[in-house]
Amino acid sequence: MRKLIGCFVVCFPTWGAADGVVIAALGDSLTQGYGLVQEEGFVPQLQAWLDREGIAARVINAGVSGDTTAGGLSRVAWTLTPKVDAMIVALGGNDLLRGIDPAESRRNITGILEAAAAQSVEVLLVGMQAPGNFGPDFKAEFDAIYPELASEFGVLYAADFFEGLSVVGGDPASVRAFMQPDGIHPNAQGVMRIVEALGPDVAELVAQAGSR
Repeated sequence: MRKLIGCFVVCFPTWGAADGVVIAALGDSLTQGYGLVQEEGFVPQLQAWLDREGIAARVINAGVSGDTTAGGLSRVAWTLTPKVDAMIVALGGNDLLRGIDPAESRRNITGILEAAAAQSVEVLLVGMQAPGNFGPDFKAEFDAIYPELASEFGVLYAADFFEGLSVVGGDPASVRAFMQPDGIHPNAQGVMRIVEALGPDVAELVAQAGSR
């Protein structure tokens, strides 16, 4: 853990006021850019989208492959440096892969949002959707975490990280064209669609953080 923290701190960029709003993207492998060359990952593509839109913001990649909501909670305190104005929270996929009790996931995300609120950091909470194989009760409890906590804490909310892939239709083969062979992580084209869908929410996050 010390080695991981040390690397993160050393690699953590130093942004100045000229960079505009500084956003920490707290997430797992979907945020980190698993299986992709650096410029094809979520954070670089989101940064490119913001630049094209003329939005003065810089995004820090605080994604760690394999991270659960518990992992995100354990590192949120040192992710939220004084330079950070806003945070994207996109966690929960690995909780689903491990079958973690939704009540535990809720507690962890609550802790992350409390840490952000304590430092007056604006948040965009990005939801995850549980698959049906856990049963309807599990799915209902997990899926409710994100909209309910977004309402409770008064933060911005995007319903589904993969919303940008829903526009390709219900044909599984169409969706697979935007995924890596593991069927879990998006390929570069999939990330592009995800960013296009989430971009307006991030723009709203920047506007909120910049108006403080």
